[in-house]
Amino acid sequence: MRIIAGARKGRMLAAPSGTTTRPTADRVRQAVFDILLHAPWGGPDLLNGARVLDAFAGTGALGLEALSRGADYATFFEKDRAALAALRANIAGCRWEDRSKVIPRDVTKPTHAPAPCSLLFLDPPYRQDLPGRTLAALDAQGWIAPGAIAVIETAAQEPLPLRLENAEEADVQPPAAPAGEGEGEGEEAPPPPPVYAGTLLAERKHGAARLTLWRLKA
Repeated sequence: MRIIAGARKGRMLAAPSGTTTRPTADRVRQAVFDILLHAPWGGPDLLNGARVLDAFAGTGALGLEALSRGADYATFFEKDRAALAALRANIAGCRWEDRSKVIPRDVTKPTHAPAPCSLLFLDPPYRQDLPGRTLAALDAQGWIAPGAIAVIETAAQEPLPLRLENAEEADVQPPAAPAGEGEGEGEEAPPPPPVYAGTLLAERKHGAARLTLWRLKA
């Protein structure tokens, strides 16, 4: 795993062993930044000088990629001990201790923000309904700037992680239920709607992962 582009292009990143952390693959990270840089609502100004929040940071690959491409400052939330060791080693390897802060804490219970962030990355454990709850908690503590962009990775078969504020405009296919589900008596009630809302800007699927990009507090 490495930084793909920018000031630290090619810098190798450490990753903890085991299955607790699921690092974002290079090709998925490349897809994320391609969208951010080339979408009609994106461009270099989205990254240049940005304050970035990398929630469920793991190795920190997303936040570090943003710093390499021009972001000004990144905050990383991570609570797993092995992931924290890799994250801190990666920040030190990039020599970005002065442009980043690691908060060793559950991001669903964040500290108060010193300043709001305009770009947020959320790559939480799959199928635990974490993105909406996390963003609600971050918003309550001042981490989300008006009009911020959030990049969220979920499992491809999960429902959208946020409530759609632009449902009439968004062209989104709901995830298909596995064969045999939802038939006959005793089918499960649909899950409750997500607790946080946003404007859906883009959606992509990469293997088992689903990327959605949102504008928050528009």
